[in-house]
Amino acid sequence: MLNIEQQILENIDAEDMLKFIEELVRTPSYGGNETEAQILVANKLRESGFGVDTWEIDFDELRKHPRFSMSYNRKKGMGVVGFFGDGNKSIIICGHIDTVRPGEEKFWKTPPLQTTIEDKRLYGRGVTDMKGGLACGLYALKAIKDAGIELNGKIYFASVIGEEDGGCGALATCLRGYRADAGIIMEPTETKITPEVAGAISWKITVEGKSTHACVREEGISAIEKSITVINGLKDLEKTRNSRINNKLYKRYQTPFALNVGKINGGEWPGSVPEKVTIEERLGVAIEETKEHAKNEMEKYIQKISEKDPWLRNNPPVLEWVGYSFGPSKIPGDHPIVKNLKDSFRKVTGEEPELEGMTYASDARLLIEVGETPTVVFGPGDVRDAHGPNECVSIDDLETVTKTIAFTVLNFLGHK
Repeated sequence: MLNIEQQILENIDAEDMLKFIEELVRTPSYGGNETEAQILVANKLRESGFGVDTWEIDFDELRKHPRFSMSYNRKKGMGVVGFFGDGNKSIIICGHIDTVRPGEEKFWKTPPLQTTIEDKRLYGRGVTDMKGGLACGLYALKAIKDAGIELNGKIYFASVIGEEDGGCGALATCLRGYRADAGIIMEPTETKITPEVAGAISWKITVEGKSTHACVREEGISAIEKSITVINGLKDLEKTRNSRINNKLYKRYQTPFALNVGKINGGEWPGSVPEKVTIEERLGVAIEETKEHAKNEMEKYIQKISEKDPWLRNNPPVLEWVGYSFGPSKIPGDHPIVKNLKDSFRKVTGEEPELEGMTYASDARLLIEVGETPTVVFGPGDVRDAHGPNECVSIDDLETVTKTIAFTVLNFLGHK
């Protein structure tokens, strides 16, 4: 191993990184309230000797952009970018500070807003998605800085808000002018290198019935029963859409671009036939597919379902595209940032890196499309451990990702 790489390894403070992740987890950043956590990140960047740019995001202005998507009605939000170095070449390391809600604490075996270590795994809300990955990126760059290495280029570290509900923070960061020759986002990939990431759109269908007294229910039309007709029909659409996929990066998944029923609300009273049901769902968008194509196909399929049912034919469900909207993202598998990650991973682990597509959506498409920054996803943890109780990440993964990102930045930019 080169002496300069050894200097970086000696300056990675894994113990301090775990303490910082603990601070991040202890600071709630869900439901559209991320400012306190962003201040924490900005302060850590300043303490580490980074230049720091913070700003209040103007959501009224941001809404005018065609790529804007946001489910929470935020009144305020902060952008945070740390930076150091100089030169013509640049790289941006980006991660989101927001998490989903912890849910009911009774389902957790450890308190969700504090970190707990058990069997070399770190538990707590956001350790996988993605406060752990965010810390890996920051401490990888901090190690380069602490080692006194002068790079032949500029580093940007972006902590963004609102990824879970549409990516408003990444959009604001790109529109502020932050772009680079390459980018890395530290979403959970099981330390696999991910040049392709799916898209996702949320939407709502309202199904109407005919309300009557329950004692003569056969004289009414149950909106709940009709909503089941719609849901069962959409299962066929999901099969059709995924049967078209022939992408080796998604060979592990039976349904890489899933259609998920996430929320149902309907009915007023056990003694009445329900007259209205709303169904909220998430539609996966395939690589190379536009959001417009996915929406079109959905709208036509709901018409097809309705035509087969006498009631729905005359009382068609109302489809609304509401909530978040993520397009898919892709960069070539032979892009220099992918090659650098692969080489660095081999050096750190002694193992051959795997390339795989991710079935969740991410901010990568905003960095690519708006920021004109070719961006790959690579991070610690498994998405299967995210968004539910007992979210956890392997401490070995955290260390592997930190070292790999540090080596990648060093090799991508070069040094003096």
